[in-house]
Amino acid sequence: MIDTSSAPPLRPQASLGVLDATEWFGETSGGIRTYLREKSRFVAARPHLRQSIVVPGDQDAISDESGVRLFRLRGPAIPRHKPYRVMLSWRSLARIVRHERPHIIEVGSPFMVPWLLSPEAKRQGIPMVSFHHTDVAGVLSRVVGGSATTQRRLTKATWAYLRQLDRLFSATIVATRGGADELRREGIERVEHVPLGVDLTTFTSARRQDREATRHAHGLPEGPLAGYVGRFAREKELHVVLDGWAHVERTTGARLVLVGAGPEEARLRAHPYGPRVLFVPYLQERDALADLLAALDVYVAPGPAETFGLSAVEAMACGTPVLSAHRGAVAEHVLRSGGGLTYEAGNASAVAAQGVRIFDADLTQLGERAEGFATAEHGWPTVLNQLFAVYQRVVDGRES
Repeated sequence: MIDTSSAPPLRPQASLGVLDATEWFGETSGGIRTYLREKSRFVAARPHLRQSIVVPGDQDAISDESGVRLFRLRGPAIPRHKPYRVMLSWRSLARIVRHERPHIIEVGSPFMVPWLLSPEAKRQGIPMVSFHHTDVAGVLSRVVGGSATTQRRLTKATWAYLRQLDRLFSATIVATRGGADELRREGIERVEHVPLGVDLTTFTSARRQDREATRHAHGLPEGPLAGYVGRFAREKELHVVLDGWAHVERTTGARLVLVGAGPEEARLRAHPYGPRVLFVPYLQERDALADLLAALDVYVAPGPAETFGLSAVEAMACGTPVLSAHRGAVAEHVLRSGGGLTYEAGNASAVAAQGVRIFDADLTQLGERAEGFATAEHGWPTVLNQLFAVYQRVVDGRES
């Protein structure tokens, strides 16, 4: 069990403290890690706020920085889902809640964590909210597979579980309008729409002037180039993109680069089109990632179960048009912005057709639309002010 006795009170005069807890966090994981980091930067600059973060790790650890405290709880790795781990120590979680005394708890994963946190949160009178970071029903259906009947039963059971889980929360936060509508249709109550954001000082179209140097640094070719950044996981449906991209390359000359890591990498490399794919390892530095996104002609977002698609919006902020599956959050961004095209999810022929079509389009115009959308609606200060306003309403409602 983690020892909190040596950790001094964190900003004891802060008027609003949040404890973030999620299992979906790793050194090479994407959107959730970025979200928590940006929230920490927001809190650090505002002395009336404080934040505690609880994530799994390979050993127990505590670190502090500028009004933010990070707890790592030792937990086993999830097989075939590197870099994620499980949090199992309810005693450690309860001790952290008692020590940190947050005004509100945000849960970022829907399995073990909410059930482990709920008893102590109730004892302390602390409201919990959920951030719906993952389309659980959509991801499970793609990972498990099976017949149409199996898919329907699995989806029905998943939503039944999420409705039961909803009873633990004072609100469920979701990053897109479409996601909010779906939750309400499925019987999830008290839904709040708060988009995620983009660091607009880092992700900017000004980086496009260095495209040639960026491509050279990563061994990428000149000419038309599309790319994906993120985790190589089955639910991302990258294999569908590879199934269709040979036609796109033959017709337009556009190469494909995949940036990141994950359990599907070996399968993707072994794909018949795999030898033509350019693989770049996960980029830890945000400046390097922004340079690479700006060096692309098109960003490909194939995951139909995305609840926001942060990398896609970061690409849009860099002035890069997006080719997206027609379901999921990224399709909403593309349609609202006019900054790209969509294709039928899971359909390689549709990837091929729309891939050719987007390279025949005015990419400069599409990129300008994409950038305008990201800049106007997704700056981190704007969306985090919305988020903390939701927290305050929940806390005020509990206190009244």
